[in-house]
Amino acid sequence: MLSNFIDATYIAAGLMFILALAGLSRHETAKKGNALGIMGMAFALIATNFAIAYTDYANHNLQPESAVMLYAAIGIGAVIGIWRARKVEMTGMPELIALLHSFVGAAAVLVGYNVYLDNPNSDAFHSIEVYLGVFIGAVTFTGSIVAWGKLNGRFASKPLTLPARHWLNLGIVVALALLGWWFVASHSILPLIIATVLSLLLGIHLVAAIGGADMPVVVSMLNSYSGWAAAFSGFMLDMSVLVITGALVGASGAILSYIMCRAMNRSFISVILGGFGDDTSGSQGAEDGEHREASTMEVAEMLADSKSVIIVPGYGMAVAQAQYPVAELTEALQARGCRVRFGIHPVAGRLPGHMNVLLAEAHVPYDIVEEMDEINDDFSSTDVVLVIGANDTVNPAAEEPGLPISGMPVLKVWEAETVVVFKRSMSAGYAGVQNPLFFKDNTVMCFGDAKTSVSAINAALPVAV
Repeated sequence: MLSNFIDATYIAAGLMFILALAGLSRHETAKKGNALGIMGMAFALIATNFAIAYTDYANHNLQPESAVMLYAAIGIGAVIGIWRARKVEMTGMPELIALLHSFVGAAAVLVGYNVYLDNPNSDAFHSIEVYLGVFIGAVTFTGSIVAWGKLNGRFASKPLTLPARHWLNLGIVVALALLGWWFVASHSILPLIIATVLSLLLGIHLVAAIGGADMPVVVSMLNSYSGWAAAFSGFMLDMSVLVITGALVGASGAILSYIMCRAMNRSFISVILGGFGDDTSGSQGAEDGEHREASTMEVAEMLADSKSVIIVPGYGMAVAQAQYPVAELTEALQARGCRVRFGIHPVAGRLPGHMNVLLAEAHVPYDIVEEMDEINDDFSSTDVVLVIGANDTVNPAAEEPGLPISGMPVLKVWEAETVVVFKRSMSAGYAGVQNPLFFKDNTVMCFGDAKTSVSAINAALPVAV
């Protein structure tokens, strides 16, 4: 009976995860999807509790040593998880997610070694499971660490372009294939150790070779890798819920990465192979004129006379936590009869959907938040565009060859009558490319903290009659 209960609970957890994924596909059902995901994880923990703590199913006997280790792990993990979840800001979510992906990869490596040591002479199919789980887990672990470092500024955002880097990657892959054959044929731990080291190095190099502009795609890609690592862990441990969950995460992450690559005019194969074929030999852009500045009072006067306004948010808005005064500004302009919309680039921020979450947090209506493809043709008929903390996603230099962002579709904000750019300084964006938008005749710069600046505009905006 206990064995049947565990299996049934795992199946229920898998169903909850499937329903959670369906709920997360739309803004309106996202909260319900999160709740279902939490419920599925609770089911999985309950089933795992009985599967590990009560290993003697026939007599329903508690195994003290197993129970102590399990509950200690759950307790420590829960304390760390709650602490980090309460402490992290929305701006830190991308790097936290990248770090969590590394934990999944490390777990897959440890599970693989544990399964191998428990039965070194298993059949060929089981040995392949162990080898692939360790390989994917190791790549995910170090790749996620590098992504975490790039996102929080510990590592440079520009791509690492070693000489003959693609041949280096190819050589490692060929070596890993030969080591896999050796491991399956000999059951020796030596090829597994060598393969682990090479996989760790491959993960570092693959992500280090990808530039900052493509990091949202990398986070999504690593999400997919972590899913496949979890799935192979499930095969090794004979746990159906891990196989189901891992396959869901792996497949959905791969699909999302592919969609984002198409939106950025990037080759999916190029990104997952560490920027294969990317040409970054050109200049990093240059200042080609003088910029004009505008005070918050002057911006308020522009907005008071506007009939149509588009707001383009970016990571800088998240850092300044300016979404709340931006929402207030939206309401004030709508009260004056102005049409206000938001233009969201597919990779705005450092995580897919980052800007959408921030705007929803500030209670901005979903129906005025539009994707790049929906709004890009409307800039030419817009009075004022407010670029709040965005840079690479509105950079016309993307239309030039030989730059890290070359070929990436951008929001064509410069086609509007007036563009107001909110920034702290004239520094280049995350990709390290200077933005010619700043020097165009119809662009003015509003320097300062975005939250403070927008709040000052709200105070200076005349009250609608």
